[in-house]
Amino acid sequence: MVSKSSPNSEFLLNVPYRITEPDRIPAERYYDQDFYDLEVERFWPHVWQMACRLEEIPEPGDYVEYSNVGQSVIVVRNAKGGVNAFQNACRHRGVQLVQKRGNVRNGFTCPFHGWCYDMEGANTFVYSPDHFRDENLDPAELNLVPCRVDTWGGCAFINHDNHAPPLRESLEPFATNMDAFNADQMRTEWWESTVLPVNWRLALGAFIEGYHVLTTHPQLIPPGTRDREGSYAPSRPDIEYASRYAGTADSKTQVENFLYFLRNLHVGMNGMVSESELAIAERLSGAEFPDPATASRDYTHMIYEAITDWGKETGVPVPDFNHIIEKGIHSGTWYAFPNFFLQPIFTSSPQYRVRPLGPEETLFEVWNLTPYAPGEAPPTPEEPTPMAPDDPRWPIIPLQDFSNLPRQQRGLHAKGFEYMRLAQGVEAMISNVERLVDGYIAGVGHERLLHATQLTTGRVGHIDMHSPEVFGLEP
Repeated sequence: MVSKSSPNSEFLLNVPYRITEPDRIPAERYYDQDFYDLEVERFWPHVWQMACRLEEIPEPGDYVEYSNVGQSVIVVRNAKGGVNAFQNACRHRGVQLVQKRGNVRNGFTCPFHGWCYDMEGANTFVYSPDHFRDENLDPAELNLVPCRVDTWGGCAFINHDNHAPPLRESLEPFATNMDAFNADQMRTEWWESTVLPVNWRLALGAFIEGYHVLTTHPQLIPPGTRDREGSYAPSRPDIEYASRYAGTADSKTQVENFLYFLRNLHVGMNGMVSESELAIAERLSGAEFPDPATASRDYTHMIYEAITDWGKETGVPVPDFNHIIEKGIHSGTWYAFPNFFLQPIFTSSPQYRVRPLGPEETLFEVWNLTPYAPGEAPPTPEEPTPMAPDDPRWPIIPLQDFSNLPRQQRGLHAKGFEYMRLAQGVEAMISNVERLVDGYIAGVGHERLLHATQLTTGRVGHIDMHSPEVFGLEP
């Protein structure tokens, strides 16, 4: 149980393989069984976890089973259109009531002995109650055990800790910024998964830094720009990429470079930039941009305006790009602690979820989300059977990322490799995540953990490597 009191220094000192220097991460954290067991006990039960997309449970009685680190939760759409969550165990002998996905409009029935529960978790039937002592049929103890649940951005989140801060607070500033992109109106275009032979935080780390982009995804860097100063370490591959070269090339070249980038994002992620958006960008690429100093910015804004017009014509819910530009939150990879991502460019976005299957095994899921006009969204696909990480059906960008991770996991076991050395800027978020995990394991109070979470959650590449004192994780 996470302590509500202030930590004392002994707590942090007792965290195995704890981080003492922010830019040095001990290798054992990614494979040690005892460290993993502490995460299972002290970390996962106290954080908000994305359990399902709401489009998976559109009708009353629709349910999804969400499982992580040995805990199974039922998330169900209730008769009023809200969402309930319960521990997935019959109150008789603990049999799991459901598996995967289905509908229980008439309530849950235990497959073993027939005990029944309604969608609010209330027990409605006990077979042969005369066989039980009265004490074992106390109505207050027969209902399903509820699990805390809340919704945001088209998703249901669960938390096993009734004392943890509310979901919305725990997702800030991520939530407010993604609200501007209409995250709640995106729907699933496709959904795939894989099992990676790596630690979950190692898999996470590959998506919360931009330092790898030039080497791992060289197709995203336009020819002729790869040797320029700064091209090796863009903080993130996003729409600001074009402006990076403003004034270093003529207007036509800048537009061509940005269009090259968008095309490769579209192909490399099988989405991210939708076919409609790419067609708009290609149509506008022949426009005249006389001032090289503003050409890439003007081209980007022209695309925004055209997408807005397209949304009005088709009924597709398009974000308010003027608001997005004004707030300086246009595009990028956005991370919500502990294991959830969105990557909006215009109106569409990949979504990632990472779950541990053991110290060195991870379930990695990718959704491609896009907005649709009312009534045109396709049915949500069934939960995917994991593909191999090197399956050629994966889009090229995740395929490239997956290729590095098993090699890194094996390399961390090398004798003499003590710790990872992080870059101060572009890899700062890795350090913050790891030290926040230490805070949970140490039993730091909820108020301090919330503060540290809000310092860690946000746009990748825009987070400083905070000290424990800034986090508030030390007295």
